[in-house]
Amino acid sequence: MSPKISHHIPPEVIAAYAAGSLGQAYALVVAAHVSMCDTCRAELAAHEAAGGVVLEEIGEATLSDGMLHRLMGALDAPKPQERAPAARHGIYPGPVMEALKGATPRWKSVGGGVKQCLIGGDAQGASRLLLIPPGQAVPDHGHNGLELTLVLQGGFSDDAGHFDVGDVEVANAGLDHVPTADPGPPCIVVAATDAPLKFNTFLPRLLQPLFGI
Repeated sequence: MSPKISHHIPPEVIAAYAAGSLGQAYALVVAAHVSMCDTCRAELAAHEAAGGVVLEEIGEATLSDGMLHRLMGALDAPKPQERAPAARHGIYPGPVMEALKGATPRWKSVGGGVKQCLIGGDAQGASRLLLIPPGQAVPDHGHNGLELTLVLQGGFSDDAGHFDVGDVEVANAGLDHVPTADPGPPCIVVAATDAPLKFNTFLPRLLQPLFGI
């Protein structure tokens, strides 16, 4: 059963994911959210079905002899053996477990009780798990790019609202905020960014290069 989700992946991000044009870090967050959210899973299926129709229409077009030869060669090539997708483990959806290679997170302190575990990325961005103790706030910061944050456990609040398990906060250059974890269990999120955060106080800015945030 999906958790009660109020904040979803934007349609344009789901469309990019369906088209395979989303960077690895963002794709991880989208895949994890879609595994938890019936609404976004249905929207993704609709995009994929629409893409299939486009491919069928392209297939009806006349191909040059050279292109046809290359296409048939690609179809005849040996297929790499597909691995079964990772299963959900505890609070961690299958895509997150895949990024963790089936292991438990290796947490590193970043100060104030907050911990992080880097889990992937590429030239287009980075993804990480963050653990925020109950009642603790992440230092005041803005954004130099886009950040997608999916709640896996607990919840947090900021100027944009309250985010519970399964919710995704979409933060861009227009948002400065101080996310504060709810009382109860530690808030654990998976977040993807394509640029360093823009901290508004001195000490986090000083320590930022050490933690790669």
